[in-house]
Amino acid sequence: MALSVKDIDVKKFYEAIVHFDEDESCRDFYYEIMDLPTGRKNKSGSDETVRDRILKAYAVLFCEDAGLEPGEKAGASEVADTADRLYIGDAGYDPDHWYRMKYHFPVIDDDNYDRFAALVLSDMNSGPLHDAALNDGETLVVGEEDPLHMTAQERKTQKVKGVTLPTGGAQ
Repeated sequence: MALSVKDIDVKKFYEAIVHFDEDESCRDFYYEIMDLPTGRKNKSGSDETVRDRILKAYAVLFCEDAGLEPGEKAGASEVADTADRLYIGDAGYDPDHWYRMKYHFPVIDDDNYDRFAALVLSDMNSGPLHDAALNDGETLVVGEEDPLHMTAQERKTQKVKGVTLPTGGAQ
């Protein structure tokens, strides 16, 4: 029986992304999920895939200043430009706070930008970030363009915008 979007185990999908580089079965599962049709049509009339949906969600959540039109997908440059701005919980210089470093994406390019976007969104829905948000109040924060070089005063006065996601990881 073929896998459908409704059958996706979001926790298993998250684990497949985390272990992508070390396990061929994880890579296979990742690609199988990303290529699944969602049942919706793109503007061009072609079937929308999970990959398309993830890149659209990433664009809405993290690429506000990229000038993308509503419903447009984030591309490699938009994901790469925002990846360094994502940090967990309170801002600081601890490498474990910075999302990109925490998940070992030294380079984000045409080969892996969709995997980074999928990792971020699946973590928000079913990974440790989801658990931290529920249990510890830590969330993923979009910082300034160059947060590693912000002064302490800039970090304290930066604008923060909250985003509420549906619970249960179903979407």
